[in-house]
Amino acid sequence: MPERSGYGQFCPVSMAAEVFCSRWTPLIMRELLAGTSRFNDLRRGVPRMSPALLSKRLKELEKSGIISVSRGSGGAVEYALTPAGEDLREVVLALGVWGARWVESQLSLRNLDPTLLMWDMRRRLVPDPLPDGRCTIQFRYPELSPTKQNYWLVVEEGEVDLCYYDPGFEVDLLVRSPLRTMTAVWMGVAKLRSEIDSGAIEFDGDPAIARAMQQWLGFSPFAEVPARAA
Repeated sequence: MPERSGYGQFCPVSMAAEVFCSRWTPLIMRELLAGTSRFNDLRRGVPRMSPALLSKRLKELEKSGIISVSRGSGGAVEYALTPAGEDLREVVLALGVWGARWVESQLSLRNLDPTLLMWDMRRRLVPDPLPDGRCTIQFRYPELSPTKQNYWLVVEEGEVDLCYYDPGFEVDLLVRSPLRTMTAVWMGVAKLRSEIDSGAIEFDGDPAIARAMQQWLGFSPFAEVPARAA
């Protein structure tokens, strides 16, 4: 354990909190537990965190024995969970379940972030219902500024890539939606079918891909948690 200012108590809750409860650390753990292993990809999962602070937190997690650091192919630095880090999976999941159950959903929907939404959608997308070969799905949020309106999910050979600029491929399906609506659907706060029927979500392109959206979208892992907040 690295020496640091802390609670000064021997209680295991206190000691664990000194490691886990630093600002941003639970979100970094969320990303690592989701399979992220590179610094730049971690930044995409916590886009409002400064690179300097992210680097500092990763060093703290390494010193605490939560992650290990190595060089991957090409010399790139890679982060991996140790057994101690993997053991935090249930803690992070429990936090997410509690938040989905007890935090009022309209409060969550004040924190709209298209970059984070698309990053989460990328890693949860299910390629199986999509056509063979390359499939490109463009999402457009018309109310945002022109530089933040468009995102592309490119699916090829089971791999999903997120593009912030037009990749130059033919678009198989264009999905138009307010950011709040798509976020609510992905979180399970709103139903996809209802938002389509109301006209809030519109499609242009392959109707078969549009019809299969319920299958390929891959909702939040907490979308099925019943909300109990007033």
